[in-house]
Amino acid sequence: MSDYLYTLESHLNAAQSHALSIVQETATEAGLNVFLAGGALRDMVAGFPIRDLDFVVEGNATALAKVIAKKAEAEILSVDARRNSVELRFPQNAQVELSMAREEKYAKSGGKPTITPATIYEDLKNRDFTINAIAMSLNRASKGLLIDPNNGLGDIERKELRTVSKYTLYDDPVRILRLIRFAKRFHFSIDERTLTQYANVRDANLERKIGADALCRELHHIADEPTSAEIVKELDDQGLLTLFCPAMVDDKVNHTGLQKLMKARLNIPIELNLPVENIGLFLTVLCEKLTPKEKIGLKTACLLDKPTVTAWDRLDTRAKKVAAELKVPKLAKPSLLYAAAQRAEGAELVYLLYKSTERIVQDRIKNYVQKYLPAALEVTDEEVTEATKLEPGSAKFDKAKTLFIAKKLDARPKKIIEELPLVPPAPQHPPLVASARR
Repeated sequence: MSDYLYTLESHLNAAQSHALSIVQETATEAGLNVFLAGGALRDMVAGFPIRDLDFVVEGNATALAKVIAKKAEAEILSVDARRNSVELRFPQNAQVELSMAREEKYAKSGGKPTITPATIYEDLKNRDFTINAIAMSLNRASKGLLIDPNNGLGDIERKELRTVSKYTLYDDPVRILRLIRFAKRFHFSIDERTLTQYANVRDANLERKIGADALCRELHHIADEPTSAEIVKELDDQGLLTLFCPAMVDDKVNHTGLQKLMKARLNIPIELNLPVENIGLFLTVLCEKLTPKEKIGLKTACLLDKPTVTAWDRLDTRAKKVAAELKVPKLAKPSLLYAAAQRAEGAELVYLLYKSTERIVQDRIKNYVQKYLPAALEVTDEEVTEATKLEPGSAKFDKAKTLFIAKKLDARPKKIIEELPLVPPAPQHPPLVASARR
C-alpha cells in the first residue's frame, strides 16, 4: 500500500470508505479505469477534512453511476449529460461525483466548450488550478499511484494557487470567483502570473460573461464553505458581489450576520457529518437587508431552482416551529429531546443557533449536537443484536434500536465510590494565639 493510499484511508469516515469501495469494485467489474481526483486529494494533502469524493473514469460515467446507485442504494442528485458527470448521495450523507475523463476546448471566452473523452492525464492537464489537478489510481495494477502533471503537490506545500494554463481564467471567467473562494478557504496566496491573468480578465470585463447557471453553482459552493463570510467580504471588496444581485452593495450586504452564522456553524462537530442544506441558510442570512424586490432580482440573476427558493423562503417559519417544540418542559429528558431534535432539519438547528435569543433553545440544540447525537451514533447494530437477539433488517430491529438508544441516553452515569483508607482523626491543638481574658 502506498503512503498516499494509507493517508487517504485514515482521512475518510466510514460512509466515505464504503462509497470508495463500491465505486472501485463496480468500475473494476465494468472493466473501466477509475481514479480519485480533485478535491479529496487536495484536501487530504493540505490537511483539511474531506467533504466529498470526486471520481474520474475513462469511459461512460453516467452508465456506471446508475449501476453504483442501484448496488449501494445511493440517490442520484443531478446528471450533467454534456460532461457525462453524475452527483450521488450515498447512505449516511457521503457525497460523490462521478465524471468521465474529458478534454474541454473553448472557442471563445465564456462560451460553451467542445467536450471530448480523454485519458486521465489529458483531463488533469485541462483543469482549472494545479491543486485540483491531482489524481490517484484505484486500479489493481497501479493502486495508490499518484498522477500530478502540473506539480499541484508542490503548490499545496507552498500554499499557493496557480492556474494550469495562461488561458484558464479567460476560457471560463467563473474561475475568478473560484480563485477567490479557494484563497479564502485555504488561506493560500495567489502566484504572480495568476494575479496578472486575473487583472487582465477584470480589465476586459469578462466577468460579465459568467452565465446564470455558473453563478448558481458558485453560490451553492460559497454557501457550503466554512469561511463563507470571508469569501463574501472579498467578493464585495472586488466588486463582484453585484454579479449575483445588483442591489448587493455597501450596507445591503449582511457581513455581520454572516460572521455570526460562521460562528454558529462551529457548534456542529465536523465528525457528526450532520446533513445541512446550507444554501437556504446562507441566503436567508446574506439577504436579510434586501427588499422583497431585490431578493427576486437575485433569484432571477442566478436562475435559482424551486427547491433552493423554497429552502430560502420558508426557513424562518420552519425554524420558529422547531423552536416552539424544543421549549416543551418534558424535553428535559434526554431521549425526548433527542427524538424532537431528530425531526428537525440541520439547517433549522443551525439557523436557531444563529437567530434565537432564547437560552433554553440554544442550550438544548447544543446538548443535542454535542452530547446526545454523538452518543446515539456510537450505538452499533451488534450491540442492539446482542441485547435484543434481533438481526438488522428484521421488521422489529429499527424500533428496538430506537428504544436501545433512548435507554442509553436516559441512563444516569453510575457514581463511583472510592473506598478510602481509615485515617484517625487529627489531634486538636489549642489556637496559636490565645484570646485575651480580662
